[in-house]
Amino acid sequence: MCQKDSGSEQKLVFSKYDPAELVPLFTAGTFVDAFFSIDPYDYQQNAGIPMGSSSREERSEIAFFDVETTVPTRPGQRFALLEFGAILVCPRKLVELQSYSTLVKPADLSLISSLSVRCNGITPDAVVSAPTFLQISDRVYDLLHGRIWAGHNILRFDCARIREAFAEIGKPAPEPKGAIDSLQLLTQKFGRRAGDMKMATLATYFGLGQQTHRSLDDVRMNLEVVKYCATVLFLESSLPDIFTANSWVSPNATTRSRSNVKSAPAGVSLKINTPPSSSKLNDDPMLSPTNQEPEEKHPILSLLTRITAEEVDPNTAQRDPFDMGQLSNQMEESYETSSTESSAAAVSDGSSDSAGFLEPDEVHISSISASFVTFFRGSQRIQLLHEGFILRLSCSRLKVRFGISTKFLDHAGRPRLNFVANAPQSLCKVLDACDGIAQKLSLDSGSNSEWRPVVIRKNGFVNYPTVRLHIPNTISGDNPYGTEMYQKDSGSMQKLVFSKYDPAELDPLFTPGTFVDAFFSIDPYDYQQNAGIRLVAKKLIIHSN
Repeated sequence: MCQKDSGSEQKLVFSKYDPAELVPLFTAGTFVDAFFSIDPYDYQQNAGIPMGSSSREERSEIAFFDVETTVPTRPGQRFALLEFGAILVCPRKLVELQSYSTLVKPADLSLISSLSVRCNGITPDAVVSAPTFLQISDRVYDLLHGRIWAGHNILRFDCARIREAFAEIGKPAPEPKGAIDSLQLLTQKFGRRAGDMKMATLATYFGLGQQTHRSLDDVRMNLEVVKYCATVLFLESSLPDIFTANSWVSPNATTRSRSNVKSAPAGVSLKINTPPSSSKLNDDPMLSPTNQEPEEKHPILSLLTRITAEEVDPNTAQRDPFDMGQLSNQMEESYETSSTESSAAAVSDGSSDSAGFLEPDEVHISSISASFVTFFRGSQRIQLLHEGFILRLSCSRLKVRFGISTKFLDHAGRPRLNFVANAPQSLCKVLDACDGIAQKLSLDSGSNSEWRPVVIRKNGFVNYPTVRLHIPNTISGDNPYGTEMYQKDSGSMQKLVFSKYDPAELDPLFTPGTFVDAFFSIDPYDYQQNAGIRLVAKKLIIHSN
């Protein structure tokens, strides 16, 4: 946009996206010289030639994008962008409409280590004459802003790198109107029949060639993988009695027999129970088999649909297996955050007091058992029991080793909060037993995920094992955290009230050396080739001295 006054013309520069800045420029009666394209469209039963077709509201294309970066080689070292690639895809025909890719010169070429070169083949010489991110930022912003973003593992990696890159140059980052993470989508809908969910493995499964780990090649491969997976799912939904999920398992998929199972720790008696029935399971709209989704008119945009319990028609016929609504965010929450739903399905929560929580010395190892319970949309997860009741623990005066961590983000871009505390021997004994029992059941069920021990033991810290306690975020309610927190001082105890989600408020409460009384659940998870036990804090009493 340019402004003309008395024969002189001046280009208008805007530092951020703010429609209010444009209002005084386009008052009624103002004259404008306009240069515009004429773009016919046909989308969702509407067709025509839009006026102002470049507006963000008309950006219906899906932007598949990928970034290649340096690989940090020491703690605290940042990622640096080396390449950006994107394609714009028509959501109706899944055809590529436009593409853009470029190498990016980082501010510090020394960040390109030999490990980084081995990962993507991009050397310092390759980017020395490439543009900086500042020079391509306008183009990247225009491609991404106001569009649906798509990519493989973009929620955890690529989106964060884009936001960091814009923050470093002091410009506002583009914002999507929706996001499709094919890693989470295919993990839920397609499963591990190809062996794992890596892009290279999926591409090999469908005969699409080798992954090059270059941005533009990877996004095009990503689109083809999604097409192939969608076709398989469509065939399965057409003839479910013939094309079962098991009939499509790749010969490369890893399975484990009972003979390969690692034995449980000495003295541990493994008990595996059948899933207990519960009337509360049937009453839960997310767990009930009557929770069926209405048919979506648009198969691609339905990926972004978030169907609430009020929108579900209980009289709908059997759900179409090809319907991909409610995908990644819910699955991520199901595996990665506290399993409040599954706990509530069997017993009352009791997180407001110590009822239902056992001290480690009160736990009989031989009475610990594991069973599968129905969880997300008919899927199953492991639940640990003690004498037939859900096992939850309390531990007094845990010493904080490392304070609040905000390293990982959830689907909304908020940090997943946790802290690390020293683990006494009595707690380690119980958690090691839980690890062995849950891992045995996981392996018996055919999972090939890598099991991560709940007790952290590192070289040099043999006598100081630690555990990580998670403080979940809440989506709604007055408390932004899913953990009740209290502060204890000279015998008096006061409940802490937080008006907003602000991890910085928690930093001074969980400094190293602080003692905490913790009441926590023991939640096994199996998500994206990683499995283990997550300790989720229900109640924390923080000692101020």
